Amino acid sequence: MTTPPRKPASPLTEVLIAVIVPSIILMQLSGPEDLGPVNALLLALAFPLGWGARDLWLQRRLNPFAVLGLVSIGLTGGIGLLELDAFWLAVKEAAIPGLIGLAVIGSTWTRYPLIRTVLYHPRLIDVDRVQAQLLLRGAQSEFEARLQRATWMLGATFFFSATMNFILARWIVVSPAGSTAFNEELGRLTLLSYPMIAIPATLMMLLVLYYIGRAIHQLTGLKLSECLQTAQ
Repeated sequence: MTTPPRKPASPLTEVLIAVIVPSIILMQLSGPEDLGPVNALLLALAFPLGWGARDLWLQRRLNPFAVLGLVSIGLTGGIGLLELDAFWLAVKEAAIPGLIGLAVIGSTWTRYPLIRTVLYHPRLIDVDRVQAQLLLRGAQSEFEARLQRATWMLGATFFFSATMNFILARWIVVSPAGSTAFNEELGRLTLLSYPMIAIPATLMMLLVLYYIGRAIHQLTGLKLSECLQTAQ
């Protein structure tokens, strides 16, 4: 008997376990009268690390973005435990989205541009239907050119996140790594990074999707709502 696929956890659960709970631990349990800076940091890291390992185990596949998340968490813990200068935390915060942005831009010169994995993907858009209309109208080359522009726009989204991550980390985390204040500031950084960085970056990504949808409509006559797989 085949085991039915497990339903993915809700985004609210993901944010609760990976962001909110660790942040509360860092801000409330880092004092010497509680767990202390090191133990609080280890406990906070255990939640997103455990959740990421669980997700990888249940999905039975290696998700590159999940791996990047685990690397990011590991580096954060290493900076705290090794008591490195807070500047390196800011570098780490900028490095992860910056590397993703470089990978997105660099993929335009490969056989597998990441724009097709992130936005122009069969799970999101009825690619076969779009390609059939492009072939019928002889607009494939123009659409490829617009996809390349969309790739640069997507890369710029990650570069925006990298810049904002660095600025926010330098502004909030100013105490020595390994101290109680450092852990509290790290908790505030984690909480503020979502409304101040993740939400604007998501809106920018939606604008890229809108740009692709507009290109599809102009070159094929199809509306984006007709091409989205959820509309099938």
